[in-house]
Amino acid sequence: MKLRIKGPTLRLRLTQGEMRALLEEGAVEEHVPFAPAVRLVYRLRRDAAASEISASFRNGVVEIRVPEALAREWCDTERVTLAHEQALPEGALRITLEKDFACLAPRAGEDESDQFPHPRAPGAGS
Repeated sequence: MKLRIKGPTLRLRLTQGEMRALLEEGAVEEHVPFAPAVRLVYRLRRDAAASEISASFRNGVVEIRVPEALAREWCDTERVTLAHEQALPEGALRITLEKDFACLAPRAGEDESDQFPHPRAPGAGS
């Protein structure tokens, strides 16, 4: 799972295996180690009690929750993106969840075997 943070926006991109884990296990998690016992955790979780996509940050953990039905629909269909703006006192936090497509041009040293096939790749949609 890839996390991109830019200003008041969070974007997660998930591979095919991560989408299966979200569907079957209910959550996907990654971490970034900074020092011994210091790390940033980011997690995407299905939540039966959630009414909309939401994000929180507590104790070094960025957690994004997605309503159960919406998560299942996203995992089970060709739908590529889920997006939501979470209201904040000083504006809004834009949260975007995407299926991670393989690049159109291969990049040296990158394993894209679990990425979704790119819809504009040669032979796609034929």
